[in-house]
Amino acid sequence: MELWRLVHLFEPAFVVLFFTSVTVVLASAHRALAFEKEGERNRDFAGVGSQSAVAVTLDTSQALLIPITCSCSLLIMFYLFSSVSMIIMAFTLVSSVLSLGFTLAPYVTALNARLGDVVVISRSWFGPITRSQAALALFCVGVVTSWMVTGHWFLNNVLGISLCIAFVSHVRLPNIKVCALLLACLFVYDIFWVFFSEQLFGSNVMVTVATRQTSNPVHTVANSLNMQRISEVVVKKLDLPLKLIFPRSFWDVSSGNFRSQYLMIGLGDMAIPGMLLSLVLCFDHRKFREHDNEGTFSRGNKYIQFGGCGYAVGMIAALAAGLLSQAAQPALLYLVPSTLGSILCAAWARGELAELWSGPRPIVTEKTSFMEP
Repeated sequence: MELWRLVHLFEPAFVVLFFTSVTVVLASAHRALAFEKEGERNRDFAGVGSQSAVAVTLDTSQALLIPITCSCSLLIMFYLFSSVSMIIMAFTLVSSVLSLGFTLAPYVTALNARLGDVVVISRSWFGPITRSQAALALFCVGVVTSWMVTGHWFLNNVLGISLCIAFVSHVRLPNIKVCALLLACLFVYDIFWVFFSEQLFGSNVMVTVATRQTSNPVHTVANSLNMQRISEVVVKKLDLPLKLIFPRSFWDVSSGNFRSQYLMIGLGDMAIPGMLLSLVLCFDHRKFREHDNEGTFSRGNKYIQFGGCGYAVGMIAALAAGLLSQAAQPALLYLVPSTLGSILCAAWARGELAELWSGPRPIVTEKTSFMEP
């Protein structure tokens, strides 16, 4: 085993990927908690029947269906990508604008608290629109448009991060039991499609889908209308923001030349652990709120810290395994045991495993769809 390859872990691309993924997971958990608090305040203001926001809490059957649904989606994109690429692109554009707006909304709100805001459109399909909301919408559309024109990896990552944060905030887990079931199923799912799909389908399905680019609709339309200037400026192919990509240049010992490639991490490798960290962060928050007056709950050594450290360890292990094997690795193979295992061990040591396993008493903070039978 060529352990010298581990030196590459200190390359800028690997360091940036590591810190970005850890930051995104933690930021997703904290944004989900803030979103829950926003819903609670809106409910208290508008009444119990308020429908200010919508979130989905997964049940056991849905946790089992997610890997099956993801597998079907992979096969569709593997065999019929050219047929469904325009549908996927349309969905990506809409969801990217909405997710970016959702991610930036708290910062715009904080800015408005200092500068003030005014209504610029009193009547619209969405109700009154303020100056800051209009500016945010234009900014989000501008970012997505810039991504479509340039296809730049940085803009791709910005949209991917916003999609991850929005997903974690709107899709929730009720307790560790359902979370463990979901992670166990996705653990098997990731291993199968990365390591064993080539034997059944003739190609690595996960890698093929992850690295496949889609046609840029702007370039396609401009080319069909003979708009040469636009078609020359707009990039022909796009990487969908379903993964984060980081450019890497390195010295290839075998060829004696510099090589360029991209490091990638799928959104699922951040969103799924992010759902777990969001759950334990809410548990930390509820425990602190319940015991704050009694002074019995310490501010240190919270479950979010154990989960964050576990995710960091798992990410390092995944990157190291990829370097040593020189092959694609299922990141959840390393992230699930390190993240879930660290939280379960901490809960067992504290004597809170039963409470965390069955779930803290849910606080309905908005119109939440509880789908438990």
